[in-house]
Amino acid sequence: MVSELGERRIIEILLESLDVMPSMTVPFGDDASAVDLGRERLAVIKTDMLVGKTDVPPGMSLRQAARKAVVMNISDLAAKGAKPVALLSSLALPRGFKEDEVREIGLGLNDGAREYEAYIMGGDTNEASDLIISCSVLGFCDKALFVKRSGAKPGDIVAVTGSFGKTASGLKILVEKLLVPIETRDPLIQAVLMPKARLKEGLALAQSGAVTSSIDSSDGLAWSLYELSKASNVGFLIEDIPIPWEVERFAENHNLDPVELGLYGGEEYELVVTVRPDLWNAARKAVGKFGTQLNKIGRVMEDREILLETEKGTIPMKVKGWEHFKT
Repeated sequence: MVSELGERRIIEILLESLDVMPSMTVPFGDDASAVDLGRERLAVIKTDMLVGKTDVPPGMSLRQAARKAVVMNISDLAAKGAKPVALLSSLALPRGFKEDEVREIGLGLNDGAREYEAYIMGGDTNEASDLIISCSVLGFCDKALFVKRSGAKPGDIVAVTGSFGKTASGLKILVEKLLVPIETRDPLIQAVLMPKARLKEGLALAQSGAVTSSIDSSDGLAWSLYELSKASNVGFLIEDIPIPWEVERFAENHNLDPVELGLYGGEEYELVVTVRPDLWNAARKAVGKFGTQLNKIGRVMEDREILLETEKGTIPMKVKGWEHFKT
């Protein structure tokens, strides 16, 4: 049963069934795929799906859900250093949907695309028992600037854009209907309802030449580190996780571990990157011009293990994150 296999094993089975495209530029398993256009240019493509039951939390409007479906795809292109240009969107709608609900979805799709200077150019519609919004995005980049998951080297700096834990906290508030002071609640809820893709930062980091590997953190920081470790055949020593004050306060008030919220929440859509030490300042400046802080969280090690420094010493990091069919 697929509930026993889990999403990642299902993907492995499907990939085992496919012929590999000759001269495939990007191997299976990266954030996006790419086709070599010649003249050192790549067409970068990605598809992702939002399902009402699993991806639309209480309190999220249809317009916000449709926008999120676009952001999910844009974020993966951001991690690769590719600029999105156009999207297709396929919608499966329950029979009982009303005209104004359909319009809200259309407006949300447009919101997401135009926010990142792209356009929705078409798609398909069908009927289903649950809302499904599937988007495919097309972007372009110079071949030399495409950032894979597989380039991390021992001694590189591990860094992230932004901070972690807001979406896990916000989701908990929405699902469990927790009472939280407004100054804490609003930023946490907004992180869930209006996620942002780090597109400008991703493009700037690729241009800087400082980044050796990259992934977006949609499945959680811990799982993203595991995926980079697997692709690059390296390990990580994680020394610090940037947790915002709102998460710290929320965790304290509800007897939760802020580090757990930061590591295993998912859907932050931050970039997790490894950076050449000699170009660290260049990388920081590249994202700093957008008002974003690039936070150093650790370093790359040769031994393939992921370790976390805590107050009680250095321990192996639990490798877990969001997985459809199992989580």
